[in-house]
Amino acid sequence: MQNGKKSGSSTLMKGATGDWEVVIGMEVHAQVASKAKLFSGASTEFGGAPNSHVSLVDAAMPGMLPVINEACVAQAVRTGLGLNARINLVSVFDRKNYFYPDLPQGYQISQYKRPVVGEGEVEVEVDGETLSVGIERLHLEQDAGKSIHDQHPEYSYVDLNRSGVALMEIVSKPDMRSAKQAQAFVSKVRTILRYLGTCDGDMEKGNLRADVNVSVRRAGDRELGTRCEIKNMNSVNFIGQAIEYEARRQIDIIEDGGSIEQETRLFDSVKRETRSMRSKEEAHDYRYFPDPDLLPLELTQVYVDGLKNDLPELPDAKKARFMRDFKLSAYDADVLVAEHESANFFEAVAKGRDGKIAANWVINELFGRLNKENLDIAASPVSAGQLRAIIDLIASGAISGKIAKDVFEIVWSAEIVEKRGLRQVTDIGAIETAVDAVIAANPDKVEAVKAKAAMLGWFVGQVMKSTGGKANPQAVNELLKKKLGV
Repeated sequence: MQNGKKSGSSTLMKGATGDWEVVIGMEVHAQVASKAKLFSGASTEFGGAPNSHVSLVDAAMPGMLPVINEACVAQAVRTGLGLNARINLVSVFDRKNYFYPDLPQGYQISQYKRPVVGEGEVEVEVDGETLSVGIERLHLEQDAGKSIHDQHPEYSYVDLNRSGVALMEIVSKPDMRSAKQAQAFVSKVRTILRYLGTCDGDMEKGNLRADVNVSVRRAGDRELGTRCEIKNMNSVNFIGQAIEYEARRQIDIIEDGGSIEQETRLFDSVKRETRSMRSKEEAHDYRYFPDPDLLPLELTQVYVDGLKNDLPELPDAKKARFMRDFKLSAYDADVLVAEHESANFFEAVAKGRDGKIAANWVINELFGRLNKENLDIAASPVSAGQLRAIIDLIASGAISGKIAKDVFEIVWSAEIVEKRGLRQVTDIGAIETAVDAVIAANPDKVEAVKAKAAMLGWFVGQVMKSTGGKANPQAVNELLKKKLGV
């Protein structure tokens, strides 16, 4: 897969017959952070035994009626506000009709023509350029269950724990022109959701996944090409690989005289290629109609304004403040605000100090070491207070930058030892107690060591064993020699 030249904000791809433009739109499915499902009180906790978090509503038992979860509505509105989107005060839930074995109702309750959130935009930065990606809509819908095919050679099983879990589907406009832009968009949306606390963004658990729509057209053309949808992408890296492969596949087909069939495809992360799954459905195939069991959802502007006033500082605003107040570069500010916890850690370190020096220590020394040890900021052995103290020592001239790095290493190692319960016992009194206990318990060995000094090693081993290996070996050795007279 080769990348071509840039044309404005677009990245063109080279084909045998000329340059091509890739057009990308995305549908991000984010699981709402809520303890209960969208239309029932069943738990949304991850990892329960199959079918242990299922209400009669989720199982579509006859006569069961859905009841909207207000907390999920609030999360959707807060997300819409975070995406700079219009909040629709009146929205409608529809039935989207299709059959899957893990969809017990035979339809999904979703939103179509009148979603809770309308148009908005998200700004992303790629290669030093800012791109505004339009948001078409955000709608609420319920998730389906899960079919399990590897538990029996002849049968498939269905787990309905996810059935009815609230999802926010965030639909972008086809404003992206490269895999890198699409990756940046998903990452930015994930960061916003995590700042808001409306979705944990855990892609490994499937709590955030994306469908990617890819089409190609010759450079300069205005009409969009036929798109293919790549379903259920749960990795930013895989999204990039899938787009690169799919764009090249489409270009090769067209240049060979073929045409693109609109279809849904899956990405094989091992072979790094997409493969056909089914022909792509259109909206009319789902026979949408308003759900007769749910009245239109009506919000007041006072309600929306109340949620807006309680929003936290979001990544773009925090980045601008970090650049202004701490005199940081755009790159450093971007790194620091990518995760809410990292931004808070940096601010705790930098408050009242030189922001650039603080950023250098947090990004290069701390983040570098955390990445090396595969730890996140919450598990950092070095606290914000300890890092502040090191920076203060440098500022006062008490230590040099080189010595400060040695101090950082000592603090890191000492905290690791402390947290793992490996700190060596150096208290002579505690060691002496352990030595006396071993001597008292082994009077026959005491006589033997006096005749054969090499037996002292056995006593050292017993003391180390009794202290869980924490006693200072040198102190143990010296105390034994003194008490045993060898």
